[in-house]
Amino acid sequence: MIFKSINPFSQEVIAEHEILTNAQINQKLHISETAFQKWKTTSFQERADKMQKLAHILRVNKVKLGMLITNEMGKILSESIAEVEKSAENCDFYSEHAEQMLKEEIYDTPFKSMSVYDPLGAVFAIMPWNYPFWQVLRYAAPAIMAGNVTLLKHAPNVIGCAKAIENAFLEAGFPEGVFQQIVMDIPQVESVIAADIVCGVTLTGSEMAGSSVASLAGKHIKKSVMELGGSDAFIVLNDANLENAVTIATQSRMLNAGQACICAKRFIVTEKVADEFAALFAQKIQSIQQGNPLQQGIQMGPLARLDIANKLADQLEKSLHQGAKLIVGGEREDCNFQPTLIDFVDSNNIAFQEETFGPLATIIRAKDENDAIAIANNHRYGLAASLWTEDREKGLQLARKIEAGNVFVNSLVRSDSRIPFGGIKKSGYGRELGAIGIKEFMNMKSVIIQ
Repeated sequence: MIFKSINPFSQEVIAEHEILTNAQINQKLHISETAFQKWKTTSFQERADKMQKLAHILRVNKVKLGMLITNEMGKILSESIAEVEKSAENCDFYSEHAEQMLKEEIYDTPFKSMSVYDPLGAVFAIMPWNYPFWQVLRYAAPAIMAGNVTLLKHAPNVIGCAKAIENAFLEAGFPEGVFQQIVMDIPQVESVIAADIVCGVTLTGSEMAGSSVASLAGKHIKKSVMELGGSDAFIVLNDANLENAVTIATQSRMLNAGQACICAKRFIVTEKVADEFAALFAQKIQSIQQGNPLQQGIQMGPLARLDIANKLADQLEKSLHQGAKLIVGGEREDCNFQPTLIDFVDSNNIAFQEETFGPLATIIRAKDENDAIAIANNHRYGLAASLWTEDREKGLQLARKIEAGNVFVNSLVRSDSRIPFGGIKKSGYGRELGAIGIKEFMNMKSVIIQ
């Protein structure tokens, strides 16, 4: 059996990848176990030297790797190159800070007591296609700097990216088995989770995938971190700077053709400014240049797969049938989905209730700021949100009322190596990035000496 990598803009098959047999996967697990026994004993300096070399390799090859991302999943080349650069920055960050983050903690007790952090084994990662380098390096860099090793099951349409990342690790001097990608199918997942060397599972993906994998992790008593779906609220209050808000609203919704968990998806605007916001938003969306993602000047490429485009088209059709008003866009050809804005969406509309993974923006009108917060919280997802007001103190007070793992006031929602990232509700649990992220797959061992 093979996975096909299909260019989403041209629909041409660009590569085929053979799925490994169970015996081959078992051999990968054995290699991981052997590698871990040596890697966990290496110094932070040795790990950091290799991690910094990996960052250098990513930067030197950023255009080549960016083109690979674009050809496999369709984002515009400038965004793909930026993704590689951000991945390199994450490698640098953890190479510089991992040792301090994992420093022993001393407690104030009558006897000597402390906590130390020990690596546990192999982290099994199931990663998505929408950020095929960043999603991988944001978990792998801290896990490996902490002394763990990792096994990656990447999305079937970006296997070329997975292989390129593995090659970069080897070129940087990491021993065989510290980072391995496995071309595998869903029925093979449980046997990997069950393996003794695997200490935990990290997944970024859909709610359905997270539920399934978390159940398997629980069955085999393995730690798991889940970063799942999102329907992020973008709350605009009466006193917001509308020009700034609309500029970031367009960027937040249309970046990566709207294919991100932390894209703004529900634009909750107070009634007093809703008409003006909608008019400005429509103008911005109409100005987006869509086409070949490798062509200079193009601002948005296609969706990554036909099934994703088909689902979004179905969600749009149902939303309009349920009473939403089409403002701009709405057309599609194959994976090329026109940037779209709909207005007068309510909580009963499918565009409100479901995650829309593509360039479809929805405006929900709120009576006032309290109503806006209530609307934002009336959802099963709680990944991230942003709030727009000229009153920063009020922004902070309202941010505390928003039910989400990440809240940004007057700013684009984004992940940052320095800051913990993750969601609540059906958006998952656990945290990546920051000092908390590096500790997720560590043994926090208490040591007491009388």
